[in-house]
Amino acid sequence: MAELLYRLGRFAARRAWLVVSAWLVVLVAVGGAFAAFGGTLTTAITIPGTPTAEVTDRLQAEFPDAAGGTGTVVLHTTDGTELSETQRAELVDVFDEVSGVEGVNAVVDPFAVQAQLAEQQARIDDGRAQIENGREQIAAGQEQLDAAREQLDAGQAQLDAAVAQADAAGLLAQAQPQLDAQQAELDAARAELDAQAAELERQAAELEAGSEELELGAAQLDLAGGIRTVSEDGSAATATVQFAEPTYEVLAETKESVVEAFEDNPVDGVEVDFSSEITQSVANIAGASEIVGLAVAVVVLIVMLGTLVAAGLPIVSALVGVAVGALGAMALSGTVEMISVTPVLGLMLGLAVGIDYSLFILNRHRRQLRDGMELHESIGLATGTSGNAVVFAGLTVLIALLALNVTGIDFLGLMGTVAAGCIAVAVLVAITLMPALLGLVGRRVLPRRQRGARQHVRRTKAVREMSTGAAILSLVVGIAALVVIALPALDMRLGLPDGSSEPVDSTQYQAYSVVEEKFGAGQNGPLLVVTDVPDGYAGTEVAAFQVAVGQEIAALDDVVAVAPIGTSQDQTIAAFQVVPADGPSSESTEELVHTLRGLSITGEPGVELGVAGAASGNIDISEKLADALPTYLAVVIGLSLIILVLVFRSILVPIIATGGFILSVFAAFGGITAIYQWGWLGEIFGVHQPGPVLSFLPTILIGVLFGLAMDYQLFLVSGMREAYVHGTPARAAVIEGRRAGRAVVTAAAIIMVSVFGGFMFSHMAMIRPIGFGLAFGVLVDAFVVRMLIVPALMHLAGDRAWWLPRWLDRILPDVDVEGAALERRHHVAGEPDAVGTPDVANAGEVTSHGR
Repeated sequence: MAELLYRLGRFAARRAWLVVSAWLVVLVAVGGAFAAFGGTLTTAITIPGTPTAEVTDRLQAEFPDAAGGTGTVVLHTTDGTELSETQRAELVDVFDEVSGVEGVNAVVDPFAVQAQLAEQQARIDDGRAQIENGREQIAAGQEQLDAAREQLDAGQAQLDAAVAQADAAGLLAQAQPQLDAQQAELDAARAELDAQAAELERQAAELEAGSEELELGAAQLDLAGGIRTVSEDGSAATATVQFAEPTYEVLAETKESVVEAFEDNPVDGVEVDFSSEITQSVANIAGASEIVGLAVAVVVLIVMLGTLVAAGLPIVSALVGVAVGALGAMALSGTVEMISVTPVLGLMLGLAVGIDYSLFILNRHRRQLRDGMELHESIGLATGTSGNAVVFAGLTVLIALLALNVTGIDFLGLMGTVAAGCIAVAVLVAITLMPALLGLVGRRVLPRRQRGARQHVRRTKAVREMSTGAAILSLVVGIAALVVIALPALDMRLGLPDGSSEPVDSTQYQAYSVVEEKFGAGQNGPLLVVTDVPDGYAGTEVAAFQVAVGQEIAALDDVVAVAPIGTSQDQTIAAFQVVPADGPSSESTEELVHTLRGLSITGEPGVELGVAGAASGNIDISEKLADALPTYLAVVIGLSLIILVLVFRSILVPIIATGGFILSVFAAFGGITAIYQWGWLGEIFGVHQPGPVLSFLPTILIGVLFGLAMDYQLFLVSGMREAYVHGTPARAAVIEGRRAGRAVVTAAAIIMVSVFGGFMFSHMAMIRPIGFGLAFGVLVDAFVVRMLIVPALMHLAGDRAWWLPRWLDRILPDVDVEGAALERRHHVAGEPDAVGTPDVANAGEVTSHGR
């Protein structure tokens, strides 16, 4: 590999314009592909097979009216006064226009809904009064019937007495016709009374049936009493946009058309804000803060390298690499469902490692030029040695990112694949475009004072071993510090951001805040609860069942209101809107979802509840990601051990490196939890409302930090191993290796922290914690784990650090990561030790490894 890279570097340097032109062609091609095939990014995240997804799929098939996604438009007066009739009328006209947007089923008019609720309550009150009046009338009629029956009974008694007297007097035959006529009159009257009684009973039954139906309606209205569409003071209203497709399948064009309809028809004195379900599409993947981070990296390079030309080369090559990688990823967004974080992660990583990888080659080349090596030979040798290490370092990051596919979570696997593609492009740029650029600028990569004759090589003095006491102190202090930092991770709770975590000046945050203030936090994330209607239920039985279920739900803690949405056309599924007490990302809402799924309905054995909706979906996704985390961590740790055993031919060194990686990861988790979940230093990092940690952040962080930690381990410990195999005592080799590699690790870490740090203040809420986590993780891994803990452990281990069983030593291939064999083959007479590990901290000094 090293020889191949050497030849590639020399070719690129000699045919510089050809290589540069080729990359320009590639850049134009991916740009054209993006323009032709690129789609729109979204922040909507879905995972098939979760309980929410299963409920949504079933509703879409059997109850489509309840399956469509919804978004909230928040309308509020700019001065806080009540919405006027004129403003309301103009808004209704806008609602009508939005209802005509393709992909929108309807817009629920909040004013009409509130009026209907008031009208329903009035009808219920009027119906109750009518029923009470009817009961009074029935009671009066019953009294009249009872009085008439008493009169008939009295007449019957008189007639019976007359019959008896006539019979006793022997006059019955003569009086019989008259008596029969009287009996017929009494029988007819009794029949009439019986008919009237039957009618009265029928009316009473109808009245009671109407009363039951009315009370069921009243019960449903009472359950939904906490749901309002117009605030109590009349200054705000929420219009619900009902989409034809489920929440996560609504086209970005549909959402944009909804926003445009409101923006194109402004209502004087009314401000319009949109929930995150409507404004999920992302117009761009980078903002001002990311540029600031890049500017910091430029300053670091200028200070480090001492010349603008040299500082500009890594930036140019990295920008070309991320442009190719990011545009290539965006070109896929038209055919592959891609969340906004996917290309941003590739941009973030590609920019950071692209600068670092180019810097490694650049500094090796600069030092060789200072030692008098011919230009093209120096470029080739730098590409074959440092470039070889770059390829290996890139492969470790690439493998860790591709391993995200083992989680079985599609969007996470796609993120890893796209990021891995950007890393691969960064490596290709470093070993092809960078040598070409070095060939074009020639010796201008050196400060003017160093462009003349060969610089004298200043040898390092003999190193002294670290004292055992200092090693123990470093180890204890380093581990204790990381453990303390990691402690908040014990309380880490995963979730997805809602409107409260968006920038304060964003429409999502404004919409969330107005709803929370005017209607209650729970209305920012209502739950959709569904259940099967028992077989054989019909009519009022179904309504009674809905009320029974609704009352059971309403009796739960943290439930503000329950609104029965209705039943499917065949009356087999009933749906409810449940408004929790707190916001969608709160712990109480998460507990409520689990409680609802396990709720047993009194008197309805076997009835189970399903929960869907955006809040429920976010909870399920976070739990699925949390479940996949241990598996992925185990895979990464296994990869770490295998790769490091292969590189360092040792058992203990990989264990030390992997243990340090775990410490770095959990320290990063702790820092993220303290800031983004607990709210510590929130004003500095723009955390105005703490919440759960981004659910896929731990998994992403593990993959990325693994790759970067292995880079640092390589550049630091390889110097120790090289010194040791050339005869330096093990403990002295630790100091020599750290001295040789610390400049590289320091430079890489500072640049990566600068680039990642720029994303901590991104305009995208999901990117901020990722930027912080990567920046903080790199910081602690480079300066605490690799610079402090690893050397201390290596010192304490001594010769045992490099022990490897003989049988394993025989079967392991010889991985010449730094291209030592290439150096020997292309060694330039009179230049011993001039091509060792690059020391980016000292422009005029070369460090010897004892070769």
